[in-house]
Amino acid sequence: MSFLKAKNYLSKYGFEDRIIEFPISTATVSLAAEALNVSEGEIAKSMAFFIKEKAILVIMAGDKKIDNHKFKEEFDVKAKMISFDEVETVIGHAAGGVCPFGINEGIDIYLDESLKKYKIVYPACGSHSSAVKLKLEELEKCVKYIKWVDVSKE
Repeated sequence: MSFLKAKNYLSKYGFEDRIIEFPISTATVSLAAEALNVSEGEIAKSMAFFIKEKAILVIMAGDKKIDNHKFKEEFDVKAKMISFDEVETVIGHAAGGVCPFGINEGIDIYLDESLKKYKIVYPACGSHSSAVKLKLEELEKCVKYIKWVDVSKE
């Protein structure tokens, strides 16, 4: 169901032909990078957090981690990831397939500066065995993001 929600969302922008389905798991950055034969940085991972009671997604390069100090400076709270067990209910996609496409209402999306290093990125597409190939400007076009942030470690 999550895959179909993401696919339907992407079809509104004409990107459904960019979706890649795999016969193997791409649930982690390393598995996705291996399946796509790209660097881990080119995988656009979706990190789910609570800011007080509000859920947000930060989309960042797959080879980066959250910098807790930068996160607190940006959002005025300590980074608190949404638990593995809660992410599907809160975001609308299960862990391993979380993406910014076809998510639940009311979730703010932020794009991390770490993505700007790449012309093409590969976010998941709602399942643990899918991805979508997008130019960075296409990701910007189809994701209703709040703003670019710098919350990753160098």
